[in-house]
Amino acid sequence: MKKLTFFGLSSVLAISLLTGCGGGGQEAEQPAAEGAPKQKLIMATSADYPPYEFHDTSSGKDQIVGFDIDIANYIANELGFEYEIKDMDFSGLIPSLQSGRADFVMAGMTPKPDRLENADFSIVYFEAQNTIVSKKDNNLNTLEDLKGKKVGVQLGSIQEGEAKEIEGVEVVSLNKIAEIVQEIKSNRIDAAIIEDTVAKGYVTANPELQFVTIPNNGPAGSAVAFPKGSANVEEFNRVIKQMQENGEMEKLVKKWFEQ
Repeated sequence: MKKLTFFGLSSVLAISLLTGCGGGGQEAEQPAAEGAPKQKLIMATSADYPPYEFHDTSSGKDQIVGFDIDIANYIANELGFEYEIKDMDFSGLIPSLQSGRADFVMAGMTPKPDRLENADFSIVYFEAQNTIVSKKDNNLNTLEDLKGKKVGVQLGSIQEGEAKEIEGVEVVSLNKIAEIVQEIKSNRIDAAIIEDTVAKGYVTANPELQFVTIPNNGPAGSAVAFPKGSANVEEFNRVIKQMQENGEMEKLVKKWFEQ
């Protein structure tokens, strides 16, 4: 189990995200502090979930950016480590922790009971609600309206588990949110259950769609996931609490969710 090596404030330097050479990874690098190399951690994510994490090519190169990435940058600066991003399907994130291929996961992930059996989690850093996304003329506004319908969800997500509990719904699980949205537009599924902050961006880009917020049923909110027994949980929690208290988290929420 990797343990973080912490340095004084003088050794904390800015992180710049660099596109990885292959394997879907991107590396956030810092110059090493004088006299000692920085600890390097692997962060796993599923970069199809704007505004939490997504691929941005506006600068001419492919970079993974978003709310979670900004939080990871802040934590890395405070704790004095480098990290490399590994992009993978959402369903592979917890297994990557269990197999030792990743040190932590940030992917808008909710610490629901079955995940807590296989990973440790930080405190919740942001809460959101689920929505029903559908075409505007479908009149699918409540969970009851979804009975007898094909409903898309992201494979391995909390929305998948909740959809399977709705009586009479045919659940269609796909790897990417963009694939789910395309299935709605192509009339291959009737609707999808997607987190509100993510649904907002897709509906804005696809005006023929709508989303309706539904009440949370069970655990809600995003947290950082770690391998069981990770020594990093306590220090990550300390920095997350610091961000919540000093206003930094609120700044990032406004940056990514209130545009």
